Amino acid sequence: MQEQKFHYATVTEAISKLKEQGYTHEFSLEGDHLKAGAETFPVSEFEIVDLYRYEGPSDPADEAIVYALASTGGTKGTLVTGYGISTDEATIETLKNLHYKYQQSQQ
Repeated sequence: MQEQKFHYATVTEAISKLKEQGYTHEFSLEGDHLKAGAETFPVSEFEIVDLYRYEGPSDPADEAIVYALASTGGTKGTLVTGYGISTDEATIETLKNLHYKYQQSQQ
């Protein structure tokens, strides 16, 4: 049975609700690694469990994606990225790979 997917009204609400579900790490993406505080994790160990896309009504800077990520070892957290931000090529490729794995799991 597939869980019912909710779409939260704001980025803040999504992060708060995901924390309640155990997604406690706040990740940043650096190349092909996720960082949470002093901890570093290889992205290859993670999959996108869910994602929420937000579009600002008038300001493109308000556009964001909230990712719920989980590792094979049980580490769970969130990653927030903007659209169209200038990022390095390694980060772009890492996000593409995460999206590809997510799309394959949805089929």
